[in-house]
Amino acid sequence: MIRVAKVSRPHLRQLGSRTPRAVVLVLHGGREVGEGPVPALGLAYLRMVPFAHDLARQRDLAVFLLRYRVRGWNAPRLDPVQDARRALEEIRRRHPGVPIVLLGHSMGGRVAFHVADDPAVTAVCALAPWCTPTDPVGQLAGRSVFIAHAKQDRVTDPRASLDYARRAEQVTERVDLRWVDGETHALLRKPRIWHDLVRRFVVDQVERSREA
Repeated sequence: MIRVAKVSRPHLRQLGSRTPRAVVLVLHGGREVGEGPVPALGLAYLRMVPFAHDLARQRDLAVFLLRYRVRGWNAPRLDPVQDARRALEEIRRRHPGVPIVLLGHSMGGRVAFHVADDPAVTAVCALAPWCTPTDPVGQLAGRSVFIAHAKQDRVTDPRASLDYARRAEQVTERVDLRWVDGETHALLRKPRIWHDLVRRFVVDQVERSREA
């Protein structure tokens, strides 16, 4: 039986514009089960910090880095999903009416998919996401969805990303799946490719917000 986590609240850090036209919420990876707190220097969290800083240099964009209370997905509680929903509430409080793009890696990608039903969310970018056949897709209706995965990934299954993308196409027309050759789950062999893919997708969402 999973014990209730003792850590009281997640940590949310803002970078970039204070008067943004769009916001990115960055969600790091984790474990299937884990009650320990996420350290500030934890690898899963640090992996996403360069993405946040890169995006924060874009004009009219605010970036929020979320560090969960605990490491695990921890079904049925879904601790990181709860944390992400609290973060979205705080972002909407600070920047009412501003569209939000979700960026997640591994478990963070799964978290992003689950909270995409938030009314402010317009797009989801998932890197090497952890997907399962039972994960819902209905909440992606009307959202832009971008998934990038390495076929050599041995931590999360690239075939599961393909299946999820195909199911997402049933509810939204804006689904893009890209393969990154010669890479692994850690995203460290070809960082420029990952950063370019993310930046292009996010900048496109900012342009959409300007046109709206």
